[in-house]
Amino acid sequence: MEILERDGLREVHLSIPLRDQELQQLRLRDIVFLSGTIFTGREGVYQMLLERGVKPPIDITASSNVTFHCSPAVLQLPGDRYRITSATGTASFRFAKYMPDLIGRYGIKAVIGKTGMPPETYREVFAPHNAVYLTTVGYGLGATYGAAIKDVVNVVWKEELGLAQAMWFIKVERFGPLVVESDTAGNSLFAEENEKVDEVLTERYRAYQQAPVLKRLGEVVSPCHEII
Repeated sequence: MEILERDGLREVHLSIPLRDQELQQLRLRDIVFLSGTIFTGREGVYQMLLERGVKPPIDITASSNVTFHCSPAVLQLPGDRYRITSATGTASFRFAKYMPDLIGRYGIKAVIGKTGMPPETYREVFAPHNAVYLTTVGYGLGATYGAAIKDVVNVVWKEELGLAQAMWFIKVERFGPLVVESDTAGNSLFAEENEKVDEVLTERYRAYQQAPVLKRLGEVVSPCHEII
């Protein structure tokens, strides 16, 4: 574990497999870079693994304790070889229901994705297992993340799920930047910041006699609902 202080932020370099004592030192807002093997997972993988109970032909626990919610851009080469040139996170809140089984059964210590998960998932599932959530940074960094992918170690369920939904085991080097969105205590960066935004919007809306312009899903006008 290496920690660097830069411009008021901490840059943390970690090697996989991740260890409890290292993860407990992470703080919300830390910028993290990972080196080692991670594996991807999203709808298809979770349906196979956790809904249908299909046993994968590879020992997940022995292979990695870091998973990434994404569909990598995979180029299939002759001789069953692959190259991944780009990778961006997909919305993790859709997979919150799978986290108790995934983290508990396979010893996952870090989940990488986008948009985060409900705060109660961090408190009730992540924290008891000393696990953290790391969020990718915005859009447009797919090639940056892809450049950190050095090799495809294995691929599971490619025929059943296709290239986009398959479980990819990939070797990464300085994979990042990733932001610590939840720590081992179950705190959430997004939840903290959303509370601040809620306070500002609520105060602003009081000044208007008519409903705000922003609306969605049945003309919702509550500022607390608007920003979710």
